[in-house]
Amino acid sequence: MKEAMKMVADLMAVAAKTAPKARGDDFIEIKVITGEKLNEIADAMREYGEKRGKNNFDRDGENVRNSDALLLLSLNKPAVTGLNCGACGFSKCKDLKVKKGPEFDGGICAWRLIDLGIAAGSAVKTASILNADNRVMYRVGVVAKRLNIIEGEIVLGIPISARGKNIYFDRK
Repeated sequence: MKEAMKMVADLMAVAAKTAPKARGDDFIEIKVITGEKLNEIADAMREYGEKRGKNNFDRDGENVRNSDALLLLSLNKPAVTGLNCGACGFSKCKDLKVKKGPEFDGGICAWRLIDLGIAAGSAVKTASILNADNRVMYRVGVVAKRLNIIEGEIVLGIPISARGKNIYFDRK
């Protein structure tokens, strides 16, 4: 089953890569994680939650530990679209500046964030078509960024598994 889930994760990566992006500019980074690295991430998630007093990093970490594969998606150095649309909160794109945040870096063009969302949606659609249980997770992204597993200002993780019961939604 693990080999099949690795293939599903690879196909999810293809879906994320080929997803439409504003102006056709691609700032999406993609990485597939399997094997022992899943345990390392799970341990780091538990530790992060404990050190910072943040809920559910342990729960989501156990989901990652029990997964067959993990797809990481990030926005890496996303340039503004130049539309001056104001969706980011600034009237002019040139006024938008990226600042380090406690978990992610902020001040990102809204259209680039939409690109990340579309890439994630394309990936989970592919997982669903292939009957792989999955869940988009913010917490795994926080830790993957801190561990420098993937570069980017904001990171999402999508763990996948094939079990008799969906481990991501039937949880305590």
